[in-house]
Amino acid sequence: MMKKITSLVELLAYAKEIGPKKIAVALAEDAEVMEAVESARKEGVADAFLVGDADKLKKVTEPMGIDLSNYEVVDVKGGQGEIGIEAVKLVSSGQADILMKGMISTANFLRGVLNKEVGLRSGGTLSHVYIHQVEGYDRIFFICDPAFNIAPDFQTKVNLINNTVNLAHAFGIETPKVAALAAVEVVNQDMPCTIDAAMLTQMNRRGQIKGCIIDGPLALDNAISEESAMHKGIVSDVAGHADILHVPDIEAGNMLAKAIVYFANNKTAGLVLGAKAPVVLTSRSDSPETKLLSIASAVVLSAYENK
Repeated sequence: MMKKITSLVELLAYAKEIGPKKIAVALAEDAEVMEAVESARKEGVADAFLVGDADKLKKVTEPMGIDLSNYEVVDVKGGQGEIGIEAVKLVSSGQADILMKGMISTANFLRGVLNKEVGLRSGGTLSHVYIHQVEGYDRIFFICDPAFNIAPDFQTKVNLINNTVNLAHAFGIETPKVAALAAVEVVNQDMPCTIDAAMLTQMNRRGQIKGCIIDGPLALDNAISEESAMHKGIVSDVAGHADILHVPDIEAGNMLAKAIVYFANNKTAGLVLGAKAPVVLTSRSDSPETKLLSIASAVVLSAYENK
């Protein structure tokens, strides 16, 4: 069994060991994206197909000193929809292992992912995860779902947890601890997410959700602070030791993830889960380091799913 990854620094080192994997970048003519892709190539983490207008790509990469002969450029002069489909085809045909969003709009990018003929549908739920290394903690935190599923129903919540648990397994976390978060740690019929959290916990105890330990409802402090959980008298394998922070809706997840990014000394990565291959979908505001760590996360997940 692989060593448990406890930081994104360790993750990058492991991705170098098992790489390179091949990425298909949809609409690659973006300086920030190319900075991350070039770093991934130099680190031995990933090689890439660069899909888009070759002339525009050259204008972006020349001032950066990036040699395009190190890449396979797929020249597509059409619109974003066509470019998205061409990038997706490279993954669904097995020529590339990972799909990455470049300058393409999220809507056109996802349209390609979900295309019925050549897309990456798996029959499961697509979800997003932020992966955080936070100073002062001895483990990585996975937040699900801070970006895709707005107000997930109960079955979708089960699917989000299963997607994220699979990623945690890829990181060598054999039995990830999942905190089903709410504002309180008691079931309250006026707070539906506390009822969902209790149901998720019971399903896990009865073997209906496997590969992890779930407890909830837990407030954030009880999930990540052993001292806080002790003060509240909470007896739980998860309290104070959570790996996966399962949020009730997109607002809670988005605010939690961005609070970590802007208020804490951290390193961050993000992935889309639940497709036939890992999907790197980063924000324009994400740093080149975050984009590189997101690629490294996708490389580790791809190696795990294809072992």
